[in-house]
Amino acid sequence: ARHTSPPDGGWGWMIVAGCFLVTICTRAVTRCISIFFVEFQAYFGQDYARTAWIHSIVDCATMLCAPLGSLISNHVSCQVGIMLGGLLASTGLILSSFATSLEHLYLSLGVLTGLGFALCYSPAIAMVGKYFNKRKALAYGIAMSGSGIGTFILAPVVQLLIEQFSWRGALLILGGFVLNLCVCGALMRPISLKEDCKTAPEFLEQDYVPETEKQDLKRMFICSPLIKLWPHECLCYCSWKEYDFLLMPGFMVLAVSVLFMAYGCSPLFVYLVPYALSVGVSHHQAAFLMSILGVIDIIGNITFGWLTDRRCLKKHRYFCYLFAVGMDGLCCLFLPVLQSFPLLVPFSFTFGYFDGAYVTLIPVMTADVVGTSLLSSALGVVYFLHAIPYLVSPPVAGWLVDTTGSYTASFLLCGFSMIFSSALLCFARLAKKIKRMHLRSLTGNTALKQHIWTNGAIAYSVTAELDQKDVEFLAVDTNSFSNR
Repeated sequence: ARHTSPPDGGWGWMIVAGCFLVTICTRAVTRCISIFFVEFQAYFGQDYARTAWIHSIVDCATMLCAPLGSLISNHVSCQVGIMLGGLLASTGLILSSFATSLEHLYLSLGVLTGLGFALCYSPAIAMVGKYFNKRKALAYGIAMSGSGIGTFILAPVVQLLIEQFSWRGALLILGGFVLNLCVCGALMRPISLKEDCKTAPEFLEQDYVPETEKQDLKRMFICSPLIKLWPHECLCYCSWKEYDFLLMPGFMVLAVSVLFMAYGCSPLFVYLVPYALSVGVSHHQAAFLMSILGVIDIIGNITFGWLTDRRCLKKHRYFCYLFAVGMDGLCCLFLPVLQSFPLLVPFSFTFGYFDGAYVTLIPVMTADVVGTSLLSSALGVVYFLHAIPYLVSPPVAGWLVDTTGSYTASFLLCGFSMIFSSALLCFARLAKKIKRMHLRSLTGNTALKQHIWTNGAIAYSVTAELDQKDVEFLAVDTNSFSNR
């Protein structure tokens, strides 16, 4: 289908439903793998550290291979990529039900299933961004809530399956359930948007295009009368320039901030229950804290997405994201002084809500930085950047607990990491605003003169600055190259 702009509805809601199911089958199933830990330990006779690597490998492989999912989606199709991912993930879970060692599980449940999830996750999320613009944050809120809702429903179901059919039977049934990813892939109907294809003048306006390529295009535009047809022809640079966004300063800052944000958020989900037990909270109450966090996470996904789609906040989604990440960082800083169940409950509410809030806004922020046409590739890179922090931060936090004898250092490091992530984006936005004001002042003070010449029946005009060295970074108006 061809659209000049995202339809903001119609089949888009089926895309949201498909992405919702994808998040259930990927992120929720990944979280539920921890339920098998006790069974794996008892059956294979291994300690917690070796068994815990299964979950780490799944999570890391899902994020590490996210660019591969984007690549297949861009060069083949989103439908094929998600269906292939569903088959791989299902095969990994089914093979895991026949495991005879932890190494077997590392490969089947960790690498193969994680690779399958990677092929599904970022392309499905990117597809939502193609179908929605005005209600993008709400659509992402609904789609991403599948992780929390799926965990809430699947966790007791998986426990029941283990009790009834043993861990092997439960993995086999989960393998069949994950095949629903193939159905989700079939729902992802391709869509072509106007911004997926750039005309030459539009390409020249991109900040991240190398200056040498801009100059080549300008010369061609001036010298060849045939180029006057370019504004009416679609030049799909995204097919072979789909990773040019890596040169964008805005994306570079976002990428660094994501590294610190991912490092800060991961250990809390691992160590909240052990910390609660260490301060005298009962096992039942500690588990209830995680349930609260998961349910409020869902509310944060949907309500924050809806709020940031309102007219009053839509222009300020950047700062809403900073606020959500910063609030989670503050929650981590205060956690060491919360040493009773009545104090930990408000923490779970607050942290869970803002965790759901910024998770919803990650794709929206990425789309605002790179545009919808490059969203699939950019999300692949963003989720790829989650991989190393997810793999490293829990062991580092555990080492700090072993070394210091308390959880304080671990939680403080997490808090400062997330606050730094928020502050980095804030300073970047302030620097951009100052640069824009400086640019306007230079533009206002620069004297311009025009040289006009003719080439047969075609007249061309080029704008030149009197003080060129002072304003070399100013963009040349594409109208200067138009036929007169």
